Amino acid sequence: MRRVHAFLVGLIVLVGIAAAPSATATSQLPVPYQFLPPAIFGGLPNADAPGTNDWTCTPSAAHPRPVVLVHGTFGNRSTNWQTYGPLLKNNGYCVFALTYGATFPLPYPGAFGGLGDIRDSAHELGTFVDRVLAATGASQVDIVGHSQGTLMPNYYAKFLGGASKIDHYISLAPLWHGTGAAPASSSSAAFGADPLDLLGPALGQMSAGSSFIAEMRAGGVAVPGIQYLNIVTKYDELVRPYTSGIEDGMTNVVLQDQCKLDLTEHFEMAADHNATVLVLNALDPAHARPLSCVPVLPFVGGL
Repeated sequence: MRRVHAFLVGLIVLVGIAAAPSATATSQLPVPYQFLPPAIFGGLPNADAPGTNDWTCTPSAAHPRPVVLVHGTFGNRSTNWQTYGPLLKNNGYCVFALTYGATFPLPYPGAFGGLGDIRDSAHELGTFVDRVLAATGASQVDIVGHSQGTLMPNYYAKFLGGASKIDHYISLAPLWHGTGAAPASSSSAAFGADPLDLLGPALGQMSAGSSFIAEMRAGGVAVPGIQYLNIVTKYDELVRPYTSGIEDGMTNVVLQDQCKLDLTEHFEMAADHNATVLVLNALDPAHARPLSCVPVLPFVGGL
C-alpha cells in the first residue's frame, strides 16, 4: 500500500508539473476554442471579453491598427468574443469590442445586441471606431465580424464615411446576399408580420430579398480601398445557403476546402481554431503561419 501511495503521489506531482503554466505562459490569456460554454458562462452583465477594451493600449509598430470586434445577432461585446479577445491580445494587438443594437431590455440592458435597425447600429459602430482611433492615435482599424457583424460594418463603410477608417475587413460566417434560413412563419399572415420581427428589425433586414439587402448590394458590395476576407462554412445552419457569404471583389475561403475535418457551424465559427489561423494570417500576412488542420465538431469545438 505504501508503494501504491507513493506512486500515486508521484503521479499527481508529475501531472501537476506538466499542467502548470510556464513563466512565459503566465503572461498569456487562456484562449478557448469552444463557443457556447465560454459564451454562456463568460458573458457576464456589462463585462468585456478577456483582452478587450484596454483604452490605454498603444498599437505597436508590428501591429499599428487596433482591431474592432463586431458581434452577431443576440450577441454582445463579451459573449461573442471569448476566443478572439484573448487570442488577438496575446498576439500583440490592441483589441476593442462594442455592443450595438441592444434594443431588447431583458434580462438586462445589453444582454442581447444586434437587434436594432442595422442602419442605427452602423452609426453606433462609427462612434465607437472614432473613440478607438482617438484613444490609440491610429488612423485606421481592422474589423473582425461574426454573422450580422460581417454585414453591418459595410453600411458604415459604404454610406457613413467609414471606408477611409477601415483597412482589413474579416468576416466570419458572412451573409452578403442575406439568408433564407428564417422564412416568414405561417403565423405571419395573422400577425401582419413575422413575430420574430417583434424582437427587432435587424432579423427581417437580414432576410434574402429584403429592401435592406437590396440597398446594401446596389452598386456593388465591396468598398474600394478595403481588404475583405470572407470565411464561410458549408455547415452553416443560419446563413443559408452558405454561399451567401461569398462575394465578388473579396477574398473568399470555404473552411472545409482548407480542412475537411472541420465541421464547425455558424456559432462555433467565432471560436474555430482553423479560422483563427486564417484571421491572424490575414491581419499579418508578412508573418503568415501554416494551417495545421484541427478536427472541429459543431458547437463544442476541437477534439
